[in-house]
Amino acid sequence: MRVLLTAINAKYIHSNLAVYSLKSYASCYTQDVEIAEYTINQDVDDILADIFKKSPDILCFSCYLWNITFVSQLLVEVKKVMPHVHIWLGGPEVSFNAGQVMKSYPQVDGIMCGEGEETFHELLDYYNGKIKNLYDIKGIVFRVCKNNENLSEIVENQSRQVMDLSKVPFVYNDMGKFKNKIIYYESSRGCPFSCSYCLSSIDKCLRFRDLGLVKKELQVFIDAEVPQVKFVDRTFNCRHEHAMAVWSYIARHDKGKTNFHFEVAADLLNEEELRLIETMRPGLIQLEIGVQSTNQDTIREIHRVMKFDEVKRVVNRIHIAGNTHQHLDLIAGLPYEDYNSFRKSFNDVYSLKPEQLQLGFLKVLKGSFMYQNVEKYELQYQDRPPFEVLSTKWLPYVDVIRLKGIEEMVEVYYNSGQFSNTLQELEKKFEDAFSIYEKLSQFYEENNLHMINHSRITRYEIMHQFILKYDPDREEIYRNALTVDLYLRDNVKNRPGFAGNDTVTKEEASEFYDGEASEHRYLKGYEQYDKRQLRKMTHLEKIGGKLLLFDYKNRDILTNQAKIFYV
Repeated sequence: MRVLLTAINAKYIHSNLAVYSLKSYASCYTQDVEIAEYTINQDVDDILADIFKKSPDILCFSCYLWNITFVSQLLVEVKKVMPHVHIWLGGPEVSFNAGQVMKSYPQVDGIMCGEGEETFHELLDYYNGKIKNLYDIKGIVFRVCKNNENLSEIVENQSRQVMDLSKVPFVYNDMGKFKNKIIYYESSRGCPFSCSYCLSSIDKCLRFRDLGLVKKELQVFIDAEVPQVKFVDRTFNCRHEHAMAVWSYIARHDKGKTNFHFEVAADLLNEEELRLIETMRPGLIQLEIGVQSTNQDTIREIHRVMKFDEVKRVVNRIHIAGNTHQHLDLIAGLPYEDYNSFRKSFNDVYSLKPEQLQLGFLKVLKGSFMYQNVEKYELQYQDRPPFEVLSTKWLPYVDVIRLKGIEEMVEVYYNSGQFSNTLQELEKKFEDAFSIYEKLSQFYEENNLHMINHSRITRYEIMHQFILKYDPDREEIYRNALTVDLYLRDNVKNRPGFAGNDTVTKEEASEFYDGEASEHRYLKGYEQYDKRQLRKMTHLEKIGGKLLLFDYKNRDILTNQAKIFYV
């Protein structure tokens, strides 16, 4: 039996840990199982043709929020061109409403619910005659055809007991397969918390992989100099001993190349963990911290455990150390959070100055507590993936639209890291940080600038126009800040209008680079380059009577901004 495990990822750089884990666990069928990874940016017809050419007898799809629409299209078409193929689904997007999915898609033979490794192995045993009946396989929903082929019965077998995570094989023995990909790694499954919007809260059986295995596997990534490893553990630091063991190991064996990403609860980080983090190489780890809201009524209602005062203390301390990228999340559309309440949550989190501030929107996931309480919260949401909130009892759709515009401005102007100096000046003008992005969004709409994919230079020019409207008296200060921000990221060749003509004459530049080529007072690591090359690889700018040198080779590892010297 030829089996095709199909993953349709959001981006090319992503990899699907689930399909590799299923194949590795069913190692006795390795010759029969093939993995095919695609992306949602590819053409459906191209993927359909590729699947057809692979001629599987059994076709399995890994189903998630971001790809279910894509998978649904393929389900219908695959059966037309491959009528005898057996189609099985798995993944969080089909596990919690498997019966309904089966009714909606008669093309599907069955669904593997929950953890898939053992279930997939037994499914292959069935198709190879080692298990006689699908009724004997736990954790599946399947279709039984009756005498009349047009009639069928949907059978839901009892759920399967969770497995020992240490028995899941390591899938990255051949790192060549994952070149230029983000590596996803799992050292624990389940979650100790019960957040009402999250499917992880349903599985309360928290398990950890054996630390001896974890350390051995982390060394593979370190030795291969993988750029980034993302831990998929839902709350990595929920067990202190586990977190300390992993962080101590990667700090001790670090080769200066690999970045490790962890999702953590900041208010659980203790003194020992913080001291260890403060000693790490800049960029060794990055932390994703889900705040979601600072409204205490909201936090209680969504069954979340989060002490914001402690989060604030911890995030500020890590920020002062200056060696760890912090990504903080907010969710709009939660119970008891109206527009003004969200404004406060935003300002509370913004004041912590994280490297990234994600303004997300509630997704009403099937199987979640939030899904079960849509009537209580008067919650309207999209019928299509990603099932995002449209309105709640507290947040009308008009405010959701406003927050969508603000989200885009935060992405463009804050999370890009390209306007840091300019934003610092704007914070002096507006009553709060939220108002900056609120007014920016309004400015875009008023000038028909929204719904357009602008170039980076255009974004700077739009910001300059915005400044002329809201704070023209300090235009020169902003112009200097914008110019610094512009050159902090790249040595742009075509100066935007607000920057004016070159501020450094050819003679001044020639004199500086003549001296630098012989003395290297500022540009360390450029010794092999001559003055002409130095000039191309750096930038000189005169601002406020001071000469600034932008060094693009030695960038800040957290912000990717050029190093600046005041000459």
